[in-house]
Amino acid sequence: MMSLHSTAAQLATLAESEGGHHNSLNPAITGGGAFIVLLLLLWITTRFNRDR
Repeated sequence: MMSLHSTAAQLATLAESEGGHHNSLNPAITGGGAFIVLLLLLWITTRFNRDR
């Protein structure tokens, strides 16, 4: 049975060999999209809580 540390090390090595970075995922666009979604959810929540 393999230890947790050696399993994690093997998975990290596998991730590095596979590239580990997707060119289609731009961090600025991903973060901006998440921010917009969170603002939308906040706006929806405040619309439903007008009576409080």
